[in-house]
Parts: sequence; C-alpha cells; structure tokens
Amino acid sequence: MNHSTLLEPYLDDFSQACDEFPVLDLACGEGRNGLFLAQLGIPVVFADIRKDALHQVAAQQEIEATKLWQVDLEPAQGNPLADRQFSAILVFRYLHRPLLPAIKAAIRPGGLVIYETFTVEQPKFGRPHNPDFLLKPGELQQCFADWQTLNSFEGTVSNNGKEQAIARVVARKPGMQAGGVCDRCDSLRA
Repeated sequence: MNHSTLLEPYLDDFSQACDEFPVLDLACGEGRNGLFLAQLGIPVVFADIRKDALHQVAAQQEIEATKLWQVDLEPAQGNPLADRQFSAILVFRYLHRPLLPAIKAAIRPGGLVIYETFTVEQPKFGRPHNPDFLLKPGELQQCFADWQTLNSFEGTVSNNGKEQAIARVVARKPGMQAGGVCDRCDSLRA
C-alpha cells in the first residue's frame, strides 16, 4: 500500500504538526497517506465513518485510540469539524461539497490542504459515475482560490495502469509564514 508522492515535497510542513494541531487524514479508508506520515513521527488523526477501515489502520501501526475518529462526515445537520483545528488536512478520493467550507475553517493559519479526487471526466475510465462525487472543471482550484496554491493539476493520470481523471490542489491557508511554528506547538515540544 503506497502513499501518494504528492505528500513528499511538504514533509517539512507536516513536521510542524503537534498533538494539539495534528494532520487529519479525512475519509482515510485504509489510511495509506496518514500512515506514511505517522511512521515519520507526525501526529495524525484518522477519520472515517467505517469502523472496519479504522481497525485496519490501527492494525498496521500502533496508534492511540484517540487518533482514530469514527465520524459521519455527511450528517444531515451540523459540522463534524466544528471546534477542531488541524495543521493540515489530507483528502484523497472523497468529495462531499457541503464539507468544503468546514475543511477550510478547520485548518489553522499557515496550514495545508492536500486534496485530490475525481473529475467529471472519470466515467470515461470507470467508477465513480455519480456527478455528486465528481468535480466540475476548475471547481477544486476555485474553492481554494483565496489560499496560496503550491501545486495544482487537473487532467488524466495513469494509476497502476488505469487511467483516471483527477483534480488536485495543495494550498496554504493565509495567516502565517510558511514553515512557521505556532507558539503553542513550539512550547509543547520544549
């Protein structure tokens, strides 16, 4: 199970994470990306609705129970990310448009979002087909247009020999210099 190479250029940013502001692997599934960071000693919270997925994550590495978060990310009411802050949020192969503002709000100033999922071109190559789960042209980049874009792509890629239509963005939330360590995290490490 390989992690996304998209994470590697931002390891210094992830290393700024602390227990108070960990990285969130949102809709983590098997947790391949969060596990990569956790193995480097970076605090990660694994969030998924499926208990079996979280058990699978826990079985791959010793993770404290508090680092596993079984949560419905698509509740009829409320915001599951309310009152939570993260140094970064990873989202791969998941789209629930009403959650996008909550994702943006839950990242601390200077933090990162790494978001990659399918576009409306994906049905040419396979699942998913439901337009609710497919990004429109330019939609992801537009969502984070008010952030500093560090990486952006929209098009077709080959993944394990299969073509996929994806969009991705890596963006930094305004408000803190790149590589800046929050005072609270710095004092916790001392």
